[in-house]
Amino acid sequence: MIERIWSGRSPLWLLLWPLSLIYGAVSSLIRLSYQRGWRKSWRAPVPIVVVGNLTAGGNGKTPVAIWLVQALQRRGLKVGVVSRGYGGKAERYPLLVNGDTPTAQAGDEPVLIAQRSGAPVAVAPKRRAAVEALLASQPLDLIVTDDGLQHYALQRDREIVVVDGARRFGNGWWLPAGPMRERASRLQQVDAVIVNGGEAQPGEIAMTLRPGEAVNLLSQRRAPLADLNNVVAMAGIGHPPRFFATLKQHGVTPVSEIAFADHHAYSQQELAQLLTDGQILLMTEKDAVKCRGFAQPNWWYLPVEAELSDDATAPLLDDIERLARHHANGAAS
Repeated sequence: MIERIWSGRSPLWLLLWPLSLIYGAVSSLIRLSYQRGWRKSWRAPVPIVVVGNLTAGGNGKTPVAIWLVQALQRRGLKVGVVSRGYGGKAERYPLLVNGDTPTAQAGDEPVLIAQRSGAPVAVAPKRRAAVEALLASQPLDLIVTDDGLQHYALQRDREIVVVDGARRFGNGWWLPAGPMRERASRLQQVDAVIVNGGEAQPGEIAMTLRPGEAVNLLSQRRAPLADLNNVVAMAGIGHPPRFFATLKQHGVTPVSEIAFADHHAYSQQELAQLLTDGQILLMTEKDAVKCRGFAQPNWWYLPVEAELSDDATAPLLDDIERLARHHANGAAS
C-alpha cells in the first residue's frame, strides 16, 4: 500500500499531504539552522564522505558504501565507517563493531559492512561520537558514513547520493505522503549521484547489483543460484521486490516470497515455520547476518556486489583520494 501511495497511484497521498508540509518545513528549518550557524556542526579531524539518499526505503546505499570502502582500500587508504546503527540497541555508545558483533547491538548494516570490507566500524546515535571512537582506536585517512545525508550536525567533505533508478522519487513529496526526506533539488548540491538500476540520467553514475553464488549459512558452501530448487525466498530489506526480481532474473522462481519489515529481528522458530519438508530458505546477505547464530542446514543467502563502471567512477575516487592525501600531508606538516 505504501508503495502505491508514494508512487502517486493511490489518491490516499492527498490525505497525508498536510503532514508532508509539516515534515518539509521542519527538515528545511533544521538544515537552515546549521547553514546559518544557529546550531553548531562539528568538523572531524579527517575527511568525511557521506553515502546517503533522499528517499526512505531501500536504494542500494549499503552496497555502495561497501564498494566505496573497498575501492579506497585498494588505493592504499585507511578507511573507517560510521553508522547510526539502526535496528540495534547497545548498552553503551559509541560501539566499535567487527564481523562478530551481534546485530542486536550494532544493527544489521554495520555488521555486514564490517564483514564484507574488514574496515573498522563504529555506531552511535550521534555520529560525532562514532567518529571520535574510531579515531581513538587507530589512525585513519578518512571516514565513510553509511547514511547520514540529513545529519547536518556532522560536517562533510563529500556527499554521494544513491537513487533507486526504477522508483526514482515517486510522487516527489516529503514523508509521509511521499518518499522524500529532502526534495530532488538537493541533488544539485551533492558531489555524485549513483543510480541503482533503471536508466541513469546525464551526469549520474549507473550502477547494478550483481549477485554472486548462493552461500550456505552453516557450511559456507557456495553453489550457483540456478542450482537451488524448491526455494522459499524471504527479505527484510527496504525494498524486498528488488530481491525477488533478482532471483527470477537469474533462473530462480520461488515457491513463495515473504517480505518482512526492514531491520526485522528474526527468530529460529519464525523462519522454520516458513518451510515444509525439502524446501530451501533463501535470504539476502543483510538478513543472513542476523540469522547465523541459529541457522539451519537448508538456509542460504545471496550476496550482491555493487557494479559500477571504472571509467565513470574514476574521477570520483581520484577526487576522494586527493582529498585524503592532501589532508594527511597537511596534518603531517
